[in-house]
Amino acid sequence: MSPHSLAQRMADLARASAAPRSVDEVLSDVTTTARELIPGTDTAGILLVGKGGKFESLAGLSEVPHQLDELQMTFNEGPCVQAAVGDLIVRTDDFRTEERWPKYAPACVDIGVLSGLSVKLYTAERTAGALNLFSFKPNAFDTEDETVAAILAAHAAAAILAGRHGEQLESALSTRDRIGQAKGIIMERYGVDDVRAFEMLKQLSQDSNVRLVDVAQRVIDTRNS
Repeated sequence: MSPHSLAQRMADLARASAAPRSVDEVLSDVTTTARELIPGTDTAGILLVGKGGKFESLAGLSEVPHQLDELQMTFNEGPCVQAAVGDLIVRTDDFRTEERWPKYAPACVDIGVLSGLSVKLYTAERTAGALNLFSFKPNAFDTEDETVAAILAAHAAAAILAGRHGEQLESALSTRDRIGQAKGIIMERYGVDDVRAFEMLKQLSQDSNVRLVDVAQRVIDTRNS
């Protein structure tokens, strides 16, 4: 595809991401755009792998990417896992002759997938990820496709990081609000100032070995009960 077409489509993606949208919506745009920009792509998805083998299969254009993610995590082998936790780009020209993944490759052929392209997502220390493209034809991807996929993967990683930052901020604001409410209840109920109310909350937290925000919620619940 021409550099102009790629630049135009990435600009469209950037504008769409600027609007208030969920991470899932942005990632779905990424996989849809991958099919538009990379002709060999029949289906695509995103795999996130966390510590302890936990994984999320996201933004699949069909059930096939989710099936393949499940198989890779079951077999503990495959290009998506390899790209997520190691190599930057993993390409398979023909799963019928692929020897790197003796369990996964035949399973791909059984499903009808003959070639694939996986590109690492730079997400966070505790989570690895990959953008994964699949084709029902052999030799569907080339080096130009790798470049386009890498750009799309960077866009997906940015959306994931932004989404997590937003979730963390929302959680922090919620925690602060609950502690503030609990302090207000204690101040009113026991006639103490703001500092003393917070010290009482902290003491309750330490004595009961319960998180401060959970103690605050219990205080709020006593007012509502």
